[in-house]
Amino acid sequence: MAETVRLPRRHSEAEWKVRCDLAAAYRLVDYYGWTDMQATHISARVPGAEEHFLMNPYGSFFWEITASSLVKVDLEGNVIEPAGARVNSAGFTIHSAIHAARPDVQCALHLHTIAGVAVSSHKRGLLPINHAGLLFRERLGYHDYEGVTLDLDERPRLVKSLGNRPALMLRNHGTLTVGASVGEAFYWAYNLEKACRIQVASLAGNPEQVIPSMAIQEHYTQQTGGVGKLGENVVWPALLRLAEKKFPDYKT
Repeated sequence: MAETVRLPRRHSEAEWKVRCDLAAAYRLVDYYGWTDMQATHISARVPGAEEHFLMNPYGSFFWEITASSLVKVDLEGNVIEPAGARVNSAGFTIHSAIHAARPDVQCALHLHTIAGVAVSSHKRGLLPINHAGLLFRERLGYHDYEGVTLDLDERPRLVKSLGNRPALMLRNHGTLTVGASVGEAFYWAYNLEKACRIQVASLAGNPEQVIPSMAIQEHYTQQTGGVGKLGENVVWPALLRLAEKKFPDYKT
């Protein structure tokens, strides 16, 4: 795994590592083509200050994000640092809701990809028609569309829709994944995006889908019980090596 660069600054080692991971996630989202200009967002909880979390500065594209450019906010929406920075208001609503209600979540990743929005708008939602789609059996919630996520009173409903799952389909809007680390949330996001892309392609070619039996679906769920940790411990270190090679300035 790429070594974390520690610059002389006021952040703790633990916070700086999370900042580097989060900045890498932003760059990787850009690398995979999942961005929506500056409209989507990823957050990570600050170690040792669980009421604070990090987000992208509003108006920055994902390819610009660095560890030091991230904005620290609290659960009330107050910017802790840097002074005068702004974050996406809809993003704050979503991420503050999750970080307040789910202490097990360090990172939340929200996307508006074409495939993700397409599946979120499909009446049947995500179909169990491939490995990636089956991965979200019993791991995916649905949240009905309420417009732009600006109203703070939507937060309890959003949290209820997510439950204790690692993924949420925001109807007519996009996708959301969470994890106990940045790597775990990114792993879920990658697989959810893959499942959506496969479904869109499959439905375009043939409206009749082959659905595995319930017994097979249950078997697959049992087989993949610890897959989130696989994403964190095996896949994420490799992705950090990719980030190091493609855009090493993310750690600055």
